[in-house]
Order: sequence, then structure tokens, then C-alpha cells
Amino acid sequence: MVDPLHDPDDPDLLDPYRARELAGLVEAARVASGAVRYGKIGKVGCATVVVNRDNPFPSGNFACALDGSSAEVAGTLMRLERTFADIGRAEAVVYASPTTVAEIEGIADDAGWYAVEESMAVVHRGRPELPARVRPARDVDLEQVAVLVADELGLRLSGQRRLVRHLGQRWDDPRCVQLVVDDGERVVGFAGGFTERGVGLVEQVVVLPARRRRGIGVDLVSGVVAALRDAGALLVAAHVDEGGAGERFAEACGFGSGYPVTAYVRRVDELLD
Repeated sequence: MVDPLHDPDDPDLLDPYRARELAGLVEAARVASGAVRYGKIGKVGCATVVVNRDNPFPSGNFACALDGSSAEVAGTLMRLERTFADIGRAEAVVYASPTTVAEIEGIADDAGWYAVEESMAVVHRGRPELPARVRPARDVDLEQVAVLVADELGLRLSGQRRLVRHLGQRWDDPRCVQLVVDDGERVVGFAGGFTERGVGLVEQVVVLPARRRRGIGVDLVSGVVAALRDAGALLVAAHVDEGGAGERFAEACGFGSGYPVTAYVRRVDELLD
């Protein structure tokens, strides 16, 4: 008997109809999260777009859900180049999931866009408790968390200052979850999440390199999932790199595969004013 929730060509994935429905819910939450606090959400052609000059994370400026004819998608990709150039981004980013037309690969290639990342949307199956060593982040943790995250992202000092401002905005937003683990002297792990209309996202999990392989990351993920559930999330999702350590870590934390996501990028430096 075929499981109706799974793709018969790949039993680890949801069937195409369920995957599209799930992707729509997750993308709506990701767009809302990217817009915290001064970002803008809108439509460019047949794409949904979020732009946020204050957000230094890749999740703050991207397009998704390109759903239309080949001509409409091609025209949208051209318009997106100008959209991201106008806000000073060096590149335009599109995340293609089951909400985007299947022909996107060929259309993007013809338009000068390149697939740069293959990831997997994963869904958490359980309802964990908040681990004892995980606690909500406080204002006094902000600078340490920013340093931890900036090192992980490889941000320069100017980017780190912007990160402090952005994290401070998220600290004040009730939809955001910010958790840390400390050793009594400093923050050694941080995890961030977001919930919107019943959908929770695990967005960042960072552990000080010297403290890895001690279960801190797993505890942080469990804590974020627990906090998102308490905030009303009916489902909790995340994006991880497809295959390798990231996907294995997600599985160890209780996540199961949902659907694949491909990131397409177009350099727009030459369009910058």
C-alpha cells in the first residue's frame, strides 16, 4: 500500500501536493520572519519577496513562490534583479520549492541565474521539554550572542554592529524565540526561532566551536521547538543543507524530511547605483 503522504519516487519526501501545501505555510512564516522589524513584504511579478536592509541574515532578503507561465517567471527574474539592486544587495536570491514552477531550473539558467545551494525543509515530529541548561536570552546576552553569530557567519565589524541592532529588534518581537546556553561566565550557544500563524521555524543554532560535541546544539534545538510549541506552533520546520552533517544533526534532533529547496542567485553588482 502506498503512503499518500510520501512521494512514491522518493519515500523520504512528502507527496507533491502535500509538499506544496507545507511549503506555502513555511514560506509565509519565513517571509514574515525576514521582515522583522522594518522589512517589507510584497509581490514582484509572480514572486513573493521580502526585503530588509536591517537584516544581515540570508533569510532577510529573498524571493520565493514563483508560480506562473515560463514567460511570467522569466520576466519576474529580470525584475528581481532590479529589486535587489535597488536596496543595495550585491546579489538577488530566489528559493525554489514545490511552490515554484518545476521549469525554474531551465528558465533561471537562460536568465543568468545559478543554483548555488541544495537544502531540505525538515519538519519536527515531537513535542520536547525545555532542557535544564537552556534559558531565554536576556538583554545582557545581546553583545555576546552577536559575537557568537557574527563569527559563525564571518561578518566584519560593520556587519556585527548591524547584527546587534537586528537581534535587538528580534528580542522585542513576541513572535521571536531567543535561547542561550552559558557556562556561568559567557554564552556558549544560541538558538533563534520564529512563529507565525501556527507555523514555527528553527532559524539559527550556533555553538562555540570549543564547546561542540557536548549535546549543546541538540538541547538548543529541543528548547526552541518546545518554546515554539508553547507559543502556539502546530508544526515546526527548519531548513538544513541537503545530505551530510546538517541533515544528520536534524534527524538526531527529531526532524523528518519534507521537501527539497534550491537557492538560485544572480549577481547584480553592475546594477548598483
